[in-house]
Amino acid sequence: MRLRHRDGTLVHLGYCTNVHAAESLDGVLAQLRDYGEPIREALGVDRLGLGLWLARDVVGELSANPAAVRRLRAALLDHGLEVVTLNAFPYQGFHQNVVKKAVYQPDWLNPDRLGYTVDCARVLAALLPEDAEHGSVSTLPLAWRSPWSTADAETAGRALRQLAVELAAIERETGRQVRVGLEPEPGCVLERTDAAAEFLGGLDNQWIGLCLDTCHLAVAWEDPQLALATLAAAGVPVVKVQASCALQADRPRDPATSAALWRFAEPRFLHQTKEFSSGRVHSADDLPATLPGDGPWRVHFHVPLHADAQPPLRTTRDHLSATLTALFGGERTWCDHVEVETYTWSVLPAQRAHVGLVEGIARELSWARDTLEAIGLKPETR
Repeated sequence: MRLRHRDGTLVHLGYCTNVHAAESLDGVLAQLRDYGEPIREALGVDRLGLGLWLARDVVGELSANPAAVRRLRAALLDHGLEVVTLNAFPYQGFHQNVVKKAVYQPDWLNPDRLGYTVDCARVLAALLPEDAEHGSVSTLPLAWRSPWSTADAETAGRALRQLAVELAAIERETGRQVRVGLEPEPGCVLERTDAAAEFLGGLDNQWIGLCLDTCHLAVAWEDPQLALATLAAAGVPVVKVQASCALQADRPRDPATSAALWRFAEPRFLHQTKEFSSGRVHSADDLPATLPGDGPWRVHFHVPLHADAQPPLRTTRDHLSATLTALFGGERTWCDHVEVETYTWSVLPAQRAHVGLVEGIARELSWARDTLEAIGLKPETR
């Protein structure tokens, strides 16, 4: 979906396909038919954006075979879909029975991460709509936090400087600009905006900036306005926004709340948990968690944007709304790519998972569209 900001910027809104498990081109094409087009029809729009997740093998096939890219591009058009952004954080195996910390491999110390990201950018340049100003690719925030050294930071910095060179070459060759955004995440080397701004401020910000995941921002107990001010001071652009909600427990030591939380402790994904107590943030790497304070918890469990959590839990939807207002409520927008990223539908506790995937994602997108329009964006039609 497309919306127009008051400053004239065309803002693209879509959903991330890492919620789907396919890791072959045929599987991706089936997603367009089985989910993308039905979601578009449920929303009643003639064009829907996808934030494609293309696993390593798919990107390899597309990079080596221009005919395969043409096939994918034609299928997108046939189903009324478009792509301006890719999620290149997961490399492969994102729907294995156990993912956890494997999602951070290969990290930015491994040349395979650079190669994959460049291939993603090249494929995206070939998929962009003719009238799209640029594309975006999101990637992991360097690596999991440990082990990590000064030498590692220098190695990752060299890889990202080479990435900027490759992105510039893609623009020269294709006439299409693709930018990459590192996505801060709790537990990683870059888990907060301030650390990301310090690191990214030393890179070429024409090509490399930040992907702002609103679930991660909330879990880190960051204030949206302060986070954006920190980025602005460092000259770091917001390349892409991932609209997502975290889980919140206001009284985690209450027996009913504790029991409700443990129902979200599932084996596939990592659910970093942070407690705000007495002005400090305490951290645990996963659920079930043990934390020392007596304050509320926020949990890295992407929950549907539109839906209330079953009490006594709640979501960080208010924080998401405040973040979107900070990003889009001013005279100038911070970003033009918004990707709804709730990849956890298949692991939600049973009482929250009864809605079908097409209906659920359509409701999320409807909520996001309505929220952006309430902020002041206008729907853009053909």
